[in-house]
Amino acid sequence: MKKASLIYNAVLTVAVIVLFVLHFTSKSGSSSLSTGAESSAAPAGSIVYIQLDSLMSKYDLFNDLKSGLETKAQSIQDDLSKKGKAFERDYNDFNEKIQKGLITSSQAESLQRQLASRQQELQSLSQQKQMEMQEEESVLLRNVVDRLEKYLKKYNEEKRYSLILTTSGTPGSIMQGDSSMNITNEVVKGLNEEYIKERNKK
Repeated sequence: MKKASLIYNAVLTVAVIVLFVLHFTSKSGSSSLSTGAESSAAPAGSIVYIQLDSLMSKYDLFNDLKSGLETKAQSIQDDLSKKGKAFERDYNDFNEKIQKGLITSSQAESLQRQLASRQQELQSLSQQKQMEMQEEESVLLRNVVDRLEKYLKKYNEEKRYSLILTTSGTPGSIMQGDSSMNITNEVVKGLNEEYIKERNKK
């Protein structure tokens, strides 16, 4: 039984869980597309674009869902840290008793089995929580994309643009565009108005 594996497994897994939350908060605002004033004067038949990173950072629904996920991640981190510290104390106590000869060989074997069982439980719990966070993140993003797709379908019934492009602002998706064709803020405004109406009905 290796001490590092026993003590720090749960804490290291927490870091992975937190990364799942942070990975989509780190995409805020780095794009070569203009984020300046937009114009909704693009005529029907135009090709317009949306900056997804900018849209996400301004979309109230996304921010509320993200906040809820971050709160859950923090709760999981606190719980796993508490369990990890309790395990570390018990492991150190076990070693101290062994070194001082305060327990019999039979007692030591029993305690070692209990610690090994707890180690496995911590590993299983950490993996379970990690998978839960992955699934919740995927559901969150799918919900936001679904809302966006439905809104754009309705939005474009009036605007009648030939094509609405999206860019994430990440390497490989960089494009240059006339700021008058950037409809990000207009779309965010419409999405937020819909979301506020929904919230007020609850």
